[in-house]
Amino acid sequence: MVNVTPSIDPAVAHERYNYLALICGVPLILIIILGNVLVCLSVLTERSLKTATNYFIVSLAVADLLLAVLVLPLYVYSEFLGGMWTLSMYICDALMTMDVMLCTASILNLCAISVDRYIAVVVPLKYNRNQFSARQLVLITATWVLSLGVASPVIFGLNQVPNRNPHVCKLEDNQFVVYSSICSFFVPCPVMLLLYYWIFRGLKRWSSGCSRSHLHRPPRGRRSLSLRLGAALQKEKGRAREKVVYLMPAGLSPTSLTATPTTPISPASPVTLITDEHAEGQTPAAESDPMTTQMDSVSDAENPKWATEDESGRENGVGKNHRPHAGRRHSKSNRVSRRERKAMRVLPVVVGVFLACWTPFFVVHVTKALCESCDIGPTLISVVTWLGYVNSAVNPIIYTAFNVEFRNVFHKLLCCRS
Repeated sequence: MVNVTPSIDPAVAHERYNYLALICGVPLILIIILGNVLVCLSVLTERSLKTATNYFIVSLAVADLLLAVLVLPLYVYSEFLGGMWTLSMYICDALMTMDVMLCTASILNLCAISVDRYIAVVVPLKYNRNQFSARQLVLITATWVLSLGVASPVIFGLNQVPNRNPHVCKLEDNQFVVYSSICSFFVPCPVMLLLYYWIFRGLKRWSSGCSRSHLHRPPRGRRSLSLRLGAALQKEKGRAREKVVYLMPAGLSPTSLTATPTTPISPASPVTLITDEHAEGQTPAAESDPMTTQMDSVSDAENPKWATEDESGRENGVGKNHRPHAGRRHSKSNRVSRRERKAMRVLPVVVGVFLACWTPFFVVHVTKALCESCDIGPTLISVVTWLGYVNSAVNPIIYTAFNVEFRNVFHKLLCCRS
């Protein structure tokens, strides 16, 4: 991105061609094009893949695809010639602009994906996975606008310096090298690492919380029965002075009971204690079995907080109206958390590959720009530049190989099946 062709003597460059650049460069270009085209076609043709997160992956794929089409062929051609530039300087400046912009867009899209996943994990109730929202549109638009803003000084004449070597295509201003490196890597990288750290913590906290609730919480039916029995005992203590009615067997009548107040009542007689509100024609047997009112959703067993609020709401007689909405919100949170929890296996791969591909590239180029006395040869510059471009080929694998739906659509597209 910073230096397409290292400073090599033209006489030495023509001594031998670099066939290794063709052997590595042509397959790399084809892999990047194939992988990212498959990503774009999968999202555009498969309805189940048209989700909010996948649109970020499409934006990343477009950046990598343009890099493979507009930048890499000229870079491979220059490397094949031994690092010598034989085309116009205007083409060199356009190449530098596209290189800086597309590499920056690729990295910022990775950062935007981390922001989107952070929102999905930390505030899942406000995240709509199946609808492309204005927030996501702003993130994608900002990614491309910032990328163009970082690269625009080159196309506006920054590289037009006196005594410029026409056989070398590179960024001539060392201050711009540092500036573009900060905007493209040294700011987005810590932000992305911090967001992924918070995502990892949130998912791990969610998983450990669910594990504790399942291990230490008693079964739903047993816990609900004990709570209702305890609440019933306390209610009966407060109703000691209330009027009570005894429902007698069919063989006894109120007149006979009044006439013979000392008539004993058999212990086997079905006597039920109810209050005045139940005495007015309401069947008391419906309340005699506490288990008949405990048919709640299974999702409550995963979060003690909802269960506690549900029990207190029933005791106050107002919880039934609000329970369905709370259950739906909690169920959605659980579904999102379960889905995003799978990202815990992918996060080390994402962060590791990103750092492995881009850290050497920016460290070497910033060091070369700031330390003129440092001996950084053209071979090292070529290696770290190739390594940065490899990330564009790995991105489709990282963000789609772990997704079963993407794999199935890839197989269908490659096998030309409907």
